Amino acid sequence: MKQKLIAFFKNKQNIVYIVSILVFAALLTVDLTTKAWAAETRINQPEYFLGFIKFTYAENEGMAWGLFKDNPTAMNFITAFTVVLILGLGVLYFTLFKKNTPARIVLAVIEAGAIGNLIDRVVLDYVRDMVDVSPLGFGICNFADFFITFGGVILLFIIVFIGKDALFPLKKEWREEAKREEEAKNALKAAEKGELPEVLPEELPEVRSEPSSDAPSPEETEGEAPKHDE
Repeated sequence: MKQKLIAFFKNKQNIVYIVSILVFAALLTVDLTTKAWAAETRINQPEYFLGFIKFTYAENEGMAWGLFKDNPTAMNFITAFTVVLILGLGVLYFTLFKKNTPARIVLAVIEAGAIGNLIDRVVLDYVRDMVDVSPLGFGICNFADFFITFGGVILLFIIVFIGKDALFPLKKEWREEAKREEEAKNALKAAEKGELPEVLPEELPEVRSEPSSDAPSPEETEGEAPKHDE
C-alpha cells in the first residue's frame, strides 16, 4: 500500500488532478458561502470603499447587468449553454490541455465559477450577487463572476504566450523546444515514407540497419579453412 501511494504521488499528473480538485472545491465553497452570507444579512453598505467597491445584495434573474431577465426562453437557453460550456471545459481539461498544468488549474477556477452560478440558477431561478462595482461599469456581481472573468483572461494569456505549445511562446527555451518537437515529428513522418533525413533529431527513435541477409553467419564462417592462392 505504501509503495502504491509513493508511486501515485510521484506521478505529476496525479498531483495536478489533486491541486485542480482542491482549487475547484475551495473556490466553489467561497462562492456559495459568500452568497449565503449576503442573502442572510441582506447587506447594503451605504458608501463605496476606495470609491469603487461595496457590498450590496441583489438577486439577478437575468445575465450580466440583468439582461434577458424578462425573457424566460432566453434564460433557459443560457442555462443549457452553461451546462454545455461546463462539460466542454471538462473535455478540454483531459484532452487539449492534458499536458498544460497552468491551463488546467485555470480551468478549475473557471469551472468553480460556472458551476456556482449554475447552482443558483437551477435551484433559485436567480443568481445571488453582492459585490457592487458600479463605478467601474460592471454593476453588481459575485465571486463566481470574478472566477469566470479573470480565469478566462488568464487562460487566453496562457494559450497565446505560456509554454511550448503556445501560439507565441514568450521564452526562448519554449520556442526551441517546440521547434525540436516539430523537427522530430517531421523526421518520423519522413521515416515512415522511407525518406530518412541525413541527421536525425535526438527525439527520433534510433534507427539501426539490419544485417544483410546475404552476409554469412558466424556459424557458417567459423568452420571454413582459410583459402590460399595456389
